[in-house]
Amino acid sequence: MPISHYTGLPHSTRYHELLRRRLGLPVWEYKNDFMRLLNTHQCVVLVGETGSGKTTQIPQWSVEFAAVTAGKSKGVACTQPRRVAAMSVAQRVAEEMDVALGQQVGYSIRFEDCSGPQTVLKYMTDGMLLREAMSDPMLEQYRVILLDEAHERTLATDILMGVLKEVIKQRPDLKLVIMSATLDAGKFQQYFDNAPLMNVPGRTHPVEIFYTPQPERDYLEAAIRTVVQIHLCEEIAGDILLFLTGQEEIEDACKRIKREIDNLGPDAGELKCIPLYSTLPPNLQQRIFEPAPPNRANGAIGRKVVVSTNIAETSLTIDGVVFVIDPGFAKQKVYNPRIRVESLLVSPISKASAQQRAGRAGRTKPGKCFRLYTEKAYKNEMQENTYPEILRFSLKRTSTEFTSKDYYINIRKALVNGFFMQLKIGFSLKRTSTEFTSKDYYINIRKALVNGFFMQVAHLERTGHYLTVKDNQIVQLHPSTCLDHKPDWVLYNEFVLTTKNYIRTTIGRPYPDSEGTVAVPEVSPGASLCHTHERWPDTSLVQFVANFADSHHRAGFRAFNFLQKDLIV
Repeated sequence: MPISHYTGLPHSTRYHELLRRRLGLPVWEYKNDFMRLLNTHQCVVLVGETGSGKTTQIPQWSVEFAAVTAGKSKGVACTQPRRVAAMSVAQRVAEEMDVALGQQVGYSIRFEDCSGPQTVLKYMTDGMLLREAMSDPMLEQYRVILLDEAHERTLATDILMGVLKEVIKQRPDLKLVIMSATLDAGKFQQYFDNAPLMNVPGRTHPVEIFYTPQPERDYLEAAIRTVVQIHLCEEIAGDILLFLTGQEEIEDACKRIKREIDNLGPDAGELKCIPLYSTLPPNLQQRIFEPAPPNRANGAIGRKVVVSTNIAETSLTIDGVVFVIDPGFAKQKVYNPRIRVESLLVSPISKASAQQRAGRAGRTKPGKCFRLYTEKAYKNEMQENTYPEILRFSLKRTSTEFTSKDYYINIRKALVNGFFMQLKIGFSLKRTSTEFTSKDYYINIRKALVNGFFMQVAHLERTGHYLTVKDNQIVQLHPSTCLDHKPDWVLYNEFVLTTKNYIRTTIGRPYPDSEGTVAVPEVSPGASLCHTHERWPDTSLVQFVANFADSHHRAGFRAFNFLQKDLIV
């Protein structure tokens, strides 16, 4: 009986079942070609259509390559733009390799690392690999790095491509594979010095596409109506995939679809409605792989409908989907430099995204795609590809997190100019902090917060809304705020635009205290407040600083207890 060289145990029945499926994947025919390219080139660009098997098979072949060329000393990393994909694909590949998840195959996402010393293949979000590069610039623990879904052009993936281009110049032993689901791979080839291109066709069946004759006034209502009509009128068995823009919209659609089907009575087939979005708990995300309900005794077809954001475009493959409903919209994060705010806006998708969505209908049999927009809009109004995130995002936070190594402290230069001695003296000083029991403890924390966020302040107007000091923007407290009242002044961390202008992560000045005042802390040495609102002179803002810092501690500040030993005030 065959023995697993990972565990030393006989292969399970499940392994042999999955192996038969793997051998039928389109990508399997190209294994020898891929291994040859990986052996002879440092960088390979691979274009694989949706459902070809590239996300699950290419990393496993890379593990085989790493085992032969580097032994057990170096592993393989495969990035995904979404944590949902990283977790689900890692689980699937662990089953295919007949190992326990977290052992030879693992995943790493924000706040969760399911891997160990034995891990040879790690799926992770692109942001997590960037984090690893900060502590290990040469990524020495990896023999092969794969950037999957590169066509989505997320900010982290684009930065990774820039980082890895420099790393492979200094590490000839490192192999890099760029994987994309679209045919627009020429840019990737050109960027990586004309790297070889490998095309893998997908296993798709014909997909019939339908357009609406006129634009829909309410795409959500039209989408729900289309789901019900498909379920009742289509005689072909098959599941439905509906694309919507976000959690709130998806939850609302699921409730309305369920209500519509329940009102039809027992004559209609059972319809299981399953939501899918990034913040859904992992155990609930796995429901999308559950089978559809059985047909009723009267012959009515049972189906499931997956109502998903655009994460189901390429990151996840759901077998059994025959009907796709595409309203033509998705949420995109956009930065407005005029008011310096990031917002999630519902925007039209690109032609490339529309093609990816339609391709989901032809995975197992001929399918149908219902586009809730006109053919003219598709041809003339949609852009070819989605704008890369790096062109839509604010790079302020990214530039501070991932500073170029040229700006790190150079110890030799510091020794020459004496700066190192100043650092040494500074580090040798005793670090002090106010005692936790002192009444000044939380006051000093507030001083520190105001010193850092003095320009992120808003004042309560008589109308009940807030006005930001810096840009005179009308804002409201985010519904998730923990404040139980509306303070006259608030300090905020984020300014976001959704349905309204919201300030999030807010700290309010509590009600005035009767025990006196404390000294006004420095707002920011040398900072100019000339852009504050004309009705609020600098003295008003400074007075806010004093009042804010003077208030006694409240229960809401107990989250800052970890600063007790580290905060220098």
